[in-house]
Amino acid sequence: MKKIVLLLMVATIAFGGCKNQSKKASDEKATAEKVEKSAPAPLNTLTDQEKKDGWVLLFDGKTSDGWRGYKKDHFPAGWEVADGTLHCIGSGRGEAGAVDGGDIIYDKKFGNFDLKLDWKISEGGNSGIMYLGQETKDHIWETAPEMQILDNERHPDAKLGKDGNRQAGSLYDLIPAKPQNAKPAGEWNSIEIISYKGTIVHKQNGETVVEYHLWTPEWNKLVADSKFPALNPDWANVATEGYIGLQDHGDDVWFRNIKIKEL
Repeated sequence: MKKIVLLLMVATIAFGGCKNQSKKASDEKATAEKVEKSAPAPLNTLTDQEKKDGWVLLFDGKTSDGWRGYKKDHFPAGWEVADGTLHCIGSGRGEAGAVDGGDIIYDKKFGNFDLKLDWKISEGGNSGIMYLGQETKDHIWETAPEMQILDNERHPDAKLGKDGNRQAGSLYDLIPAKPQNAKPAGEWNSIEIISYKGTIVHKQNGETVVEYHLWTPEWNKLVADSKFPALNPDWANVATEGYIGLQDHGDDVWFRNIKIKEL
């Protein structure tokens, strides 16, 4: 009888040990899967989950495929692909830009979308991200809203405009980014621009900094009281879909991890 009891005790301990080991292995597997899902993808790539969710890369980190100059049929010499970035080579000529420079656009129109990318600006630099732009004018900014890119500490634009509406993350010259959370020149900033049936959201470094709605009376008044009607009398009538553009303002600026999800 004692032998039987002893054998039962040994079996129970062994079973419990196997069960614990199995649970531990299962927990470790679940933890590993959770870490894998939450871990960021290497630069200029998508995670498996992002692919499943419908995200598409607009820049592979190696080529300029899909990008061309505004109103051009080629990728301008004032830009380069370097070290996994799209780099606007500073000309030192401000808005005049390089001889073969100028803004670049992705060669597809988007309407409802979620756009994400990282940018880094040089000291004293200025640039921008345009969206819903058209090729009907001499410059994309004559038709497109702009999320401002700026060295807030050094560029004069940071102190111009109204209430900081020319600082980084702002809807340029119209709505200031609040909170103003841009990182200094030389550091990477992550942004997100959401466009959905006229509702536009700017996010900068994880925080919503601008939100507005196109085509409303409030929007029309905002634009009417700005400099834009002088540039284009129909500027307030932003298109329902258009090009995404990156600005050549004559300063070094870098972009990476450019991805979009159509909504």
